Amino acid sequence: MLILGIETSCDETAASVVKDEREILSHVVASSAQMHIQTGGIIPERAAREQIKSIIPVIEEALGKGVGWSPKEKSVPPIGAIAVTAGGPGLVGSMLVGVETAKTLSFVWSKPIVPVVHLLGHVYANWLGTEPEPQFPLLFLTVSGGHTDLFYTEKHGDYKWIGGTRDDAAGEAFDKAARLLGLPYPGGPSIAAAAAKHEIRNSRPPKSGTGGQAKFETRLPRPMIGEDGFDFSFSGLKTAVSREVNNLKNKNRLDEEVINFLAFEVQEAISDVLVEKTLKAVEKYNVSTLLLAGGVSANQRLREKFQSRILDLDLNLDFRVPLPSLCTDNASFIAGYAFYNYTPRPWKEIRAIPNANEAMEYYGINKG
Repeated sequence: MLILGIETSCDETAASVVKDEREILSHVVASSAQMHIQTGGIIPERAAREQIKSIIPVIEEALGKGVGWSPKEKSVPPIGAIAVTAGGPGLVGSMLVGVETAKTLSFVWSKPIVPVVHLLGHVYANWLGTEPEPQFPLLFLTVSGGHTDLFYTEKHGDYKWIGGTRDDAAGEAFDKAARLLGLPYPGGPSIAAAAAKHEIRNSRPPKSGTGGQAKFETRLPRPMIGEDGFDFSFSGLKTAVSREVNNLKNKNRLDEEVINFLAFEVQEAISDVLVEKTLKAVEKYNVSTLLLAGGVSANQRLREKFQSRILDLDLNLDFRVPLPSLCTDNASFIAGYAFYNYTPRPWKEIRAIPNANEAMEYYGINKG
């Protein structure tokens, strides 16, 4: 079966054709990120306007590359269904662009339409192009600018939420910290690049999170890292960065070297919390598979730290992370989700619901 995936939850306009569960035939993403760099963040109305311009060309390119279809043929493309991001987290204006386009194509082409909750769609990047398939039961952590959530699942379509952020998502914390440090948007890659400069200049501490070289006394907090349960909180980290930045500015010490060190500490703090709390959940639920997903999962330091701690704890764990190109928003994992959770709905019932919890309830997805 061939599925056309459509994703417009934020500032990307994406379409993809996926075959037989895991084979990506086309993968097209148009991003307005360069426009948002100028404003230091996403302006929802501008993102949606750009998506209106891009959505049809992106879909036509995906179908052309994937199945050799062209609108000039005036025929229905040889796909079995359409999958679209219809649940959040997301920007409602952006989501409407994809949802209304998918509904129109579903009606015109007489193709089934599968609504996908973006939060859950991310994890299916781990099924694309992989052999063998991830084995249940498993845990997955989806971590990006809009969500930081930990799930336990024993089968497709049945997801038990066991923890998540109480305030800022991890990616949001990266963005806010980068802004405070005067680093460009998007924050995650900027923080990682600055942290890498610090590591080149100063050898990494022998243990994670020891605060770098002795000349720097700052060690940022690791919020909730020692608490029971599997919730996260990153707003306090932003406050700590703000306090340090203001203090250093007053002392005229906020030079490039110090900024790079603080970026390093931000990355260490966020990754320490994500790794420690997630691996505690792995031990509690006694799973042998752990999946990482979402834009922040592209962070190399986070990947390294997971792998290192898994070795330290001697866990018999199949740890999977998607290719970096599949971590950020794209339509391939939207189509992948639809294969494993094939629940078409009449196009008239498809709604753009930016809140993930509300979307899961509306579309009848079990959250445990």
